[in-house]
Amino acid sequence: MTRFLAITCVKDEGAGLLDWLAHHRAVGFTDFLVFSNDCRDGTDRMLDRMQDLGLLTHLPNPGPWPKGPQWAALRRADDHPLLVVADWVMFLDVDEYVNIHTGARRLPDLLAALPGATAIPLTWRMFGNAGVIGANDRPVTETFTRCAPAVLHWPWRALMFKTLFRNDGTYGRLGVHRPRAPDQSRLPDARWVDGSGTPLGGAYLTSRVFSDLGRDPYGLVQLNHYALGSMEDYILKCARGRANRAAAGFDMGYWVERNFSACEDRSILQLDSGAERAALLADPVLAGLLAAARDWRRARFQTLMQEEEVRALFGRLMLTPPSRVLTAEEARQIWAQGRPSPG
Repeated sequence: MTRFLAITCVKDEGAGLLDWLAHHRAVGFTDFLVFSNDCRDGTDRMLDRMQDLGLLTHLPNPGPWPKGPQWAALRRADDHPLLVVADWVMFLDVDEYVNIHTGARRLPDLLAALPGATAIPLTWRMFGNAGVIGANDRPVTETFTRCAPAVLHWPWRALMFKTLFRNDGTYGRLGVHRPRAPDQSRLPDARWVDGSGTPLGGAYLTSRVFSDLGRDPYGLVQLNHYALGSMEDYILKCARGRANRAAAGFDMGYWVERNFSACEDRSILQLDSGAERAALLADPVLAGLLAAARDWRRARFQTLMQEEEVRALFGRLMLTPPSRVLTAEEARQIWAQGRPSPG
């Protein structure tokens, strides 16, 4: 059996964690290594319970983190036994959902469609807020179906990727977006292929973390990125801070560069994860912890809204329409003011 390892890092994500796990079990990940960062909503207790049930491996990842909690977790994951036995590895956040467009929409189908590939960068497809104000208990895949077009010319940050890669020794360390520390002697045998089957070379093999602007990279697979959620969710995300750095960094700029709702895409719903989700909720301990996490989320939002700065941000979110998709010419005008376009 091919073993697919998903690695993630979480903080106060209990309200949506079961949906994420159910989806990625249905996609075909066989192993999960999950690090928890000083949780207050019971996420860590949920992970302990799921570990007891044999669903994942949970490692607490307490601060402080000089380079951010994700990097601290990745350095520990570099030497973990699950990584040693994994055939394929991918680092994911819990607002990112693998969405495969071929075969039965599972990881073996993707590999069958890309024979010989040793690394597959799954490009983000940004799913915007679409005017959703309040948090709800439905899966994000059902709540948010408006997204960026398949071809985007700006900003390049919206076309970053996460990499599914063969664990064959070509790379010596894990990274947030891609494997790192390449073995130069092995690089000639590395075969990077994007989500539309296009062969990739050059900096993709060593350092690049974003796909080419102005091209559709989603023919076979995409990474649905629900970076914003509802406006209430975004307030909580801002308070939580960035996972890959010590300081918080969410504001209206982050919102505008990700709030694309020009297109509708419900393709991810063609993969049925309902049975996986039902199996998780059948455990009374997990069901109780999920309810408690949702209660914590509601109470935390109300507490944050007592602060004038938070209320002001919430008001700006309500005032701001979905982001306009720039044309290729408009993007060229932006790049012309500084360094050349990255692609």
